[in-house]
Amino acid sequence: MQMTQPLHIAAETTPTKLATVFNDRSRTWAETRDRVARLAGALRNLGVDTGDRVAILGANSDRYLEYYFATWWCGGVVVPMNVRWSAEENGYSLNDSGAKVLFVDDLFGAHVPGIQKETDHALTLIHLDDTDCPEGWLDYETLIAESDPIEDVFRSGEDLAGIYYTGGTTGFPKGAMIPHRSLWSNGVFLAKHMFVESGDSYLHCAPMFHLADGAGSNGATMAGATHYFIPMFAPAAAIEAVAKYRPTHALWVPTMVQMILDDPSFEPSKFTSLKHVLYGASPMPEGLLLRALKELSSIGWIQGYGQTEMGPIISTLAPKYHTVEGEFAGKLRSAGRPTVGTWVRIVDEDFKEVPRGSVGEIAVSGPHTMQGYWNLDEQTEAALRDGWVLTGDGAYMDEDGFIFIVDRVKDMIITGGENVFSAEVESVISTMNGVAGVAVVGIPSEKWGEAVHAIIIPTGKVELTEEAVIAYCRDHIANYKLPRSAEFRSEPFPLSGAGKVLKKDLRAPFWEGQERGVH
Repeated sequence: MQMTQPLHIAAETTPTKLATVFNDRSRTWAETRDRVARLAGALRNLGVDTGDRVAILGANSDRYLEYYFATWWCGGVVVPMNVRWSAEENGYSLNDSGAKVLFVDDLFGAHVPGIQKETDHALTLIHLDDTDCPEGWLDYETLIAESDPIEDVFRSGEDLAGIYYTGGTTGFPKGAMIPHRSLWSNGVFLAKHMFVESGDSYLHCAPMFHLADGAGSNGATMAGATHYFIPMFAPAAAIEAVAKYRPTHALWVPTMVQMILDDPSFEPSKFTSLKHVLYGASPMPEGLLLRALKELSSIGWIQGYGQTEMGPIISTLAPKYHTVEGEFAGKLRSAGRPTVGTWVRIVDEDFKEVPRGSVGEIAVSGPHTMQGYWNLDEQTEAALRDGWVLTGDGAYMDEDGFIFIVDRVKDMIITGGENVFSAEVESVISTMNGVAGVAVVGIPSEKWGEAVHAIIIPTGKVELTEEAVIAYCRDHIANYKLPRSAEFRSEPFPLSGAGKVLKKDLRAPFWEGQERGVH
């Protein structure tokens, strides 16, 4: 279970095959392994020892992939930094992890002075781009050219591979400690469940700091597939890259699917090379999924459910279940079945498994569980129980073993003593004509404690009213689940770096002046 293992295998079995393509740069697997060994040597020369943390702040590129492998090659621990964070948040992650080496590209170079002010120790800065190297920084290509290759230290198994920061319950990010066994297992899982084979290719659209792309990337490397990169997601750029590179596989979050389908340059004929697309990282509204299945029917769609703490994959919904008719119908709203090697239980507050069909919290165990949260013993104890990770996601499992997620437990709305799961209400509203995007949150109510409130981004093609939205929902869900109010916005929803809607930001204005954030 060594994260450098698939790199070695690809270089030894298909040395002349293309490994990476980024803009006008292309390299084989043999060339990539040599560059990784030299970059690892450079890191050792800079004082990076076994177990030391090495951070990166940059857009997607071939060099981002080399950074991952070189850090593992020399025995280090990767710390990928969220590209949407503030200087304060980035400084926090550097202070918390203790990373003293930071790779940065031109896109984020202007952020460095602010980050340095927030960091309590000196940083060695490595410039990732081909432009003039900033004064006081080290040039990436010069380091590779002037460093001798070193032997792979072959860290593996329980050795720490990365600290991946995720949202924190205390207002600060939590660093999930992901060992080599977790990332390696995820690579095997994704290679199988994304149906990646030698000769295939993978397009990096989602940000590479996030483990959603990390899982797809590791799966592609396990199969020796070629990696293509676009720096950051933009719908036109993604469509152009698919048409140009003709990749066979990609990973998109739901917001990306929406933007691609809505872009003026969208044409189904441009996507015929794609055999499979994995979507996940946030819930996929049913209306959007049905549209994607219709307009891109040649693609084998795969839903992936997971979280950072699992490195990240937990379950997948195979392409054959993406249907509304026939023998495989009825599973479209599910998150699929657990991946190979993954145990999933739905448990109550006492950690007892609930009957099939009953809602509880998803608990997961397997070779890909995190070790805990970096320097956060109390939060580690709350999230890990006897080798199981408590996900915080509310769900039920049907008799066939399919997981149906009803909501994030902390996003559950309690109105008049009844539990309302916002994902269910969002799924209904998303199928309404004229709705481009929807988020449902709980807001204060003197009568009910909390009331269901819908925030909608209209398409502009149909006139929507609050009354019409409520009436539409009344035909699909129970009365107590109905939105009691709705508002319409033209601006996009606030998103995390992974493309998830930040519901806490949408809820915050409604709860100002309240003693608690829930009733």
